[in-house]
Amino acid sequence: MAYALHEQASQETLVSLLQLDPAPIESPYAEDEKHLQFSPEDDAEHTKPTTAGSPTPLGLSRSTSHASHNSIYYLTRIQKYSSYLIPVFTTIHLANTSLIPLITHSVPASETYLLQARELYQTALTEPLLVTLPIAAHIASGLALRLIRRSQNLARYGGSTPGMYALARSRTNSPSRHGNSSSSSSNTHSHSHSHHHVSNPRGKPQALRIWPPLSWIATSGYVLAGLVAAHACVNRLLPLYVEGDSSNIGLAYVAHGFARHPVVSWTAYVALIAATAGHTVWGAARWAGIAPVAMGWRGAGPRVEDKSVRRRRRRAWWGVQGAAVAVAALWAAGGLGVVARGGLTHGWVGKVYDGIYDVLPW
Repeated sequence: MAYALHEQASQETLVSLLQLDPAPIESPYAEDEKHLQFSPEDDAEHTKPTTAGSPTPLGLSRSTSHASHNSIYYLTRIQKYSSYLIPVFTTIHLANTSLIPLITHSVPASETYLLQARELYQTALTEPLLVTLPIAAHIASGLALRLIRRSQNLARYGGSTPGMYALARSRTNSPSRHGNSSSSSSNTHSHSHSHHHVSNPRGKPQALRIWPPLSWIATSGYVLAGLVAAHACVNRLLPLYVEGDSSNIGLAYVAHGFARHPVVSWTAYVALIAATAGHTVWGAARWAGIAPVAMGWRGAGPRVEDKSVRRRRRRAWWGVQGAAVAVAALWAAGGLGVVARGGLTHGWVGKVYDGIYDVLPW
């Protein structure tokens, strides 16, 4: 009982309390969470129960079905449902740039089908509806969600932890810490440093991790956005800028680019196919709730005590990863195996292609 009232024990209790300051969650993944489930803080803050006749500040009654949704609710659904329209264009484009060339084994024979398919997704109505607006909404909502969650982390946790700064000062200036428990001090310092809250060797407090963690699905999406923008510039905007028209742009134009700039073309299209297959397949699996994203992109994942759960997650990971590889291989079979080997286009059309590619800096 004498030890319980000792001043050193009180110091240790204070240290343990200071080390448990709240911090943002390091991992955003939970295997069994619902794909549109939010944090309890969001639900408690924005889903307070209201009666159908409860007055608003203006004296008007509001319904609970519309008053309980916050910005994250709507942005998440914009990001999800906008991705439902993108596969319509992607499927048509996959058929024209890979499947049909794989069947015909000829670039000129596949051009007719590509021109016919353009009547479906390159009109003044269907192109914004199936291509431009869904992609823009998908990217913008994802960026907005990251910014909102960052602002929420700032509001909840702040940019630093003053309590741990005071702890570091007390440990540095307290003589009893040096005289009585040097080994305990070193253990406490290593434990505190593992939480990223203690001061650095110069005595300055370290900042918390405010930005939400970036998943591999999101990373592939940002990479894919840049590749799609470059692809659209070379195949749509550049011909309009040089020739004022893009009606002559087709598979022969792409094959001409592979023949003129093989290194750049192969690098860009391999990355485009890989990012498209990975992001779309893993994103669809994530929306469906079957993607074990906690396993990581290599399938290693955290240590799970239940071996049956780990085996189930591994099987799901291999299934989704296998589907992504199959889509990429199918797209590459016709796109890189046939179209990329089509060679140069001769005649006046080839000169038009040369004039367009001459504008590029490489």
